[in-house]
Amino acid sequence: MSNYSKSKTTKRFTYTVNRNSTAKKAGSNTVTIQTNASEGKYNVPQASFTMTVKEAQALQNFLNETLVTE
Repeated sequence: MSNYSKSKTTKRFTYTVNRNSTAKKAGSNTVTIQTNASEGKYNVPQASFTMTVKEAQALQNFLNETLVTE
Protein backbone atom coordinates (compact mmCIF):
# COMPACT_ATOMS: atom_id res chain seq x y z
CA MET A 1 0.00 0.00 0.00
CA SER A 2 1.71 3.19 -1.11
CA ASN A 3 -1.06 5.79 -1.38
CA TYR A 4 -4.49 5.71 0.24
CA SER A 5 -7.16 8.36 0.37
CA LYS A 6 -10.72 8.03 1.61
CA SER A 7 -13.42 10.58 2.37
CA LYS A 8 -16.80 10.53 4.05
CA THR A 9 -19.22 13.42 3.77
CA THR A 10 -22.12 14.19 6.07
CA LYS A 11 -24.48 17.14 5.97
CA ARG A 12 -22.14 19.25 8.11
CA PHE A 13 -18.64 17.78 7.68
CA THR A 14 -16.25 16.08 5.27
CA TYR A 15 -13.70 13.70 6.82
CA THR A 16 -10.64 12.75 4.75
CA VAL A 17 -7.79 10.34 5.47
CA ASN A 18 -4.61 10.49 3.36
CA ARG A 19 -1.86 7.93 3.89
CA ASN A 20 1.40 7.38 2.08
CA SER A 21 3.32 4.43 3.47
CA THR A 22 6.43 5.15 1.39
CA ALA A 23 6.77 8.81 2.46
CA LYS A 24 9.06 9.31 5.42
CA LYS A 25 8.51 13.01 6.11
CA ALA A 26 6.24 14.28 8.86
CA GLY A 27 2.76 15.23 7.78
CA SER A 28 2.44 12.78 4.90
CA ASN A 29 -0.24 10.79 6.76
CA THR A 30 -3.10 13.11 7.70
CA VAL A 31 -6.74 13.31 8.74
CA THR A 32 -8.70 16.42 7.78
CA ILE A 33 -12.10 17.54 9.07
CA GLN A 34 -13.75 20.24 6.99
CA THR A 35 -17.05 22.02 7.55
CA ASN A 36 -19.50 22.09 4.66
CA ALA A 37 -21.40 25.21 3.71
CA SER A 38 -24.98 24.87 4.83
CA GLU A 39 -28.11 26.92 5.31
CA GLY A 40 -30.34 26.99 8.33
CA LYS A 41 -29.90 25.82 11.89
CA TYR A 42 -26.24 24.74 11.64
CA ASN A 43 -24.94 27.53 9.43
CA VAL A 44 -21.19 27.72 10.06
CA PRO A 45 -18.36 29.37 8.14
CA GLN A 46 -16.08 27.16 6.04
CA ALA A 47 -13.22 25.89 8.17
CA SER A 48 -10.97 22.86 8.33
CA PHE A 49 -8.23 21.41 10.44
CA THR A 50 -5.68 18.72 9.75
CA MET A 51 -3.96 16.36 12.16
CA THR A 52 -1.56 13.49 11.82
CA VAL A 53 -2.94 9.95 11.78
CA LYS A 54 -1.29 9.41 15.17
CA GLU A 55 -3.13 12.45 16.59
CA ALA A 56 -6.38 11.22 15.02
CA GLN A 57 -5.90 7.83 16.70
CA ALA A 58 -5.47 9.60 20.06
CA LEU A 59 -8.71 11.52 19.36
CA GLN A 60 -10.45 8.26 18.43
CA ASN A 61 -9.33 6.63 21.68
CA PHE A 62 -10.56 9.62 23.68
CA LEU A 63 -13.96 9.57 21.94
CA ASN A 64 -14.29 5.80 22.35
CA GLU A 65 -13.60 6.11 26.09
CA THR A 66 -15.77 9.17 26.59
CA LEU A 67 -18.81 8.40 24.43
CA VAL A 68 -19.53 5.01 25.95
CA THR A 69 -23.17 3.98 25.69
CA GLU A 70 -24.53 2.16 28.71
